Amino acid sequence: MNLLTLADVPPLEVEASDTVGRAVDAAMEARVGAVAVVENGRLVGIFTERDVMAKVVRPRLDPDKTPLRDVMSSPVWTVPATMHVQDALKLMLERHTRHLIISSDGKKAQGVLSIRNVMQYMLDYLQKNLRQMESYLGR
Repeated sequence: MNLLTLADVPPLEVEASDTVGRAVDAAMEARVGAVAVVENGRLVGIFTERDVMAKVVRPRLDPDKTPLRDVMSSPVWTVPATMHVQDALKLMLERHTRHLIISSDGKKAQGVLSIRNVMQYMLDYLQKNLRQMESYLGR
């Protein structure tokens, strides 16, 4: 299973020099909870819903004046597309994060994997196995 089949591809990218307000508008329009932050095409961070709450709302910063580079999470953790989905979930749980950026080299984002993507995969997998067991048992 390639994680890119589960992730948001291509990832939503926003420049580090853009404001929080611009990033939030883009994320809301795309209906995603995290954006990859880039500088000159190179991945430099991630900005998530949690970052908005903890780093913008709580300190009462102006989203239309605050650059992403000041509040993004960096350095960003990346995972390879070949990582097993259970390992990605384990990593998310260990690091208390809901988003992982998929990258083959740590410089270019290929996709953003959310906990929602992983949970949907797990639910589909369990439902499929349940149907197979019910069919086997003749129910």
